[in-house]
Amino acid sequence: MLLNLSTWPEVEDYLNTSQGLIIPIGSTEQHGPTGLIGTDSICAEVIAKGVGEKTQAMVAPTINVGMALHHTAFPGTISLRPTTLIQVIEDYLTCLTRVGFTRFFFINGHGGNIASLKGAFSQAYNYLAHLNFPQADQVRCRVENWFMCSSVYKKAKELYGDQEGSHATPSEVAVTQYIHPESVKNVPLSEKVASGYPIYGAVDFRRHYPDGRIGSNPALATPKHGQQLYNLAVEELCESYLKFLQDN
Repeated sequence: MLLNLSTWPEVEDYLNTSQGLIIPIGSTEQHGPTGLIGTDSICAEVIAKGVGEKTQAMVAPTINVGMALHHTAFPGTISLRPTTLIQVIEDYLTCLTRVGFTRFFFINGHGGNIASLKGAFSQAYNYLAHLNFPQADQVRCRVENWFMCSSVYKKAKELYGDQEGSHATPSEVAVTQYIHPESVKNVPLSEKVASGYPIYGAVDFRRHYPDGRIGSNPALATPKHGQQLYNLAVEELCESYLKFLQDN
């Protein structure tokens, strides 16, 4: 059940049976020469919808722009500042808690969002405590990174070994190929790819990672791999979401 394709009476009816909401969040950032700029949001959204279908959970619209300041030296990247993303999340939670949602399950597709999300949760708990919303003290938030699911991690290592890398990875590219096979990119990649440098500012990032990849070989990705990784992520996150609903 998609929030943006529901009417307000339908949402109200849903809240009579469940106070859980799945919120996909990703990023709009470069993913190397062959990865789509929307990779992180595409993956988070499709996996969130899969979990929603299997668990009968409502799924919110995807937050497509995250914290990706270190990628902004590459054309096409759009980023929020950490403080802005924290405020966006707090505003989301305030509006949704006001009407009765209390369990917020974020399915995340971008590692750069993690710190801001956790900061937002702490700030929101404190802020909501001062409002007179019913059940505000029952609000719980969790972030699950689909790419860190144990089954997904294991499969990615099995398929790609050390060439999985940590950005513009074949696993995330494979999922986008499964969802958008018409957008598969065939571009020559250099055999040498940088890895191991710490992440600072955008200019420094592009200096050390000139084609945007971090230790990855996305040429290994296939739509079939993407389907396998998608199925594993949905299965594992369904279990995690249902357990989360029982968290007191």
